[in-house]
Amino acid sequence: GRPHVRPAPGVDAAEERLRAGWRAFDTARDGLARFGPPATDRDDVAAAWAALTDWAAVEADRRRAERAGRAAAVAEAESVADAVQRDIAALFAAADVPVGDDPVHAATIAVERADADRRRLEERREQAGALREQRAGHEREAQVARALAGHLRANNFERWLLAEALDLLVDGASGILRELSSGQYELVHDKGEFAVVDHHDAGLRRGVRTLSGGETFQASLALALALSEQLAGMSTTAASLESIVLDEGFGTLDAATLDTVAATLENLAARGDRMVGVVTHVSALAERIPVRFEVRKDARSARVERTGR
Repeated sequence: GRPHVRPAPGVDAAEERLRAGWRAFDTARDGLARFGPPATDRDDVAAAWAALTDWAAVEADRRRAERAGRAAAVAEAESVADAVQRDIAALFAAADVPVGDDPVHAATIAVERADADRRRLEERREQAGALREQRAGHEREAQVARALAGHLRANNFERWLLAEALDLLVDGASGILRELSSGQYELVHDKGEFAVVDHHDAGLRRGVRTLSGGETFQASLALALALSEQLAGMSTTAASLESIVLDEGFGTLDAATLDTVAATLENLAARGDRMVGVVTHVSALAERIPVRFEVRKDARSARVERTGR
């Protein structure tokens, strides 16, 4: 076989020292691993130690330089923490909450109590809203009661009743007058004073004393018809006005007014809800009545003759 060559004792000792050196280096570097040491050249233990030592010196100088700033930051943070603790203690004291040994537990209890108080306040607020609505309803009822009490006084009830009746009368008469005047006039009143609104004159309002004879006839007839309808509506026993006979002294009317009266009577008859009779000696008006009963007299007697359709 091949001859066995045994190394010299000095070589073995040197290799063992080299391995021991690397083990010591690795132990030292592992202790500094959390600080991020540089990569190691595994070919030269001395160079590796030199690189690690240089890095450690630089890192130590840097950290010593940062130490003062970090210490100041820590001191500032501690001061802030103390201030916060004092503020928290003040809040607990203001809320009358005993802190004891467990501030977190004390705060939890305080929050639960605050939630319970908030729920009670919300319930009371809802109750207050309902009570406000009830009060508003009672106030409205009280206003109605006060107004009714005022109206029912002996000296006010009649006045109120007459005012309401007058409003209804004028409203009904206004509708009739619109029909009789072909939409020209409406009837209004202000504290018992009657007036007409003339829609052929830009809605001008003028007193009834300014109306012509024919216009006055129309307004008076509208009021009479409205009054008859109102009286019939106020009583279940009142008979309806199915006919009306007019004897208004037509002989005193001029030709234009007579024409207005005749047209009004024709419009009234055209409504078809009542019979209209006219007593007149005016031939021009009688000729416009479709059915006429003429009274004829001689020396010994009088007779009635029906003419027209």
